[in-house]
Amino acid sequence: MTNTNITNFRKDIYELLEQTIKYNEPINISTKNGNAVVLSEEDYNNLIETLYISSIPHLKQDIIKGLEEKLEDCISEEEVEW
Repeated sequence: MTNTNITNFRKDIYELLEQTIKYNEPINISTKNGNAVVLSEEDYNNLIETLYISSIPHLKQDIIKGLEEKLEDCISEEEVEW
């Protein structure tokens, strides 16, 4: 995570945002009234999706159970009815 204060953030905003987008490196911006964190849109969307998936009861256990399945016991993608 990149740490900066608000003055340097304003001065280098373009470069800092480009780095955040390109490398998914969050920026921690400190101010007199507290801190703020800037994330890339990709990281933000991934975080929201993770929270959503985590909110579904038993889904984590189902995923772990599925990972333990042998590949030869699974059906092919063509056989899945969407």
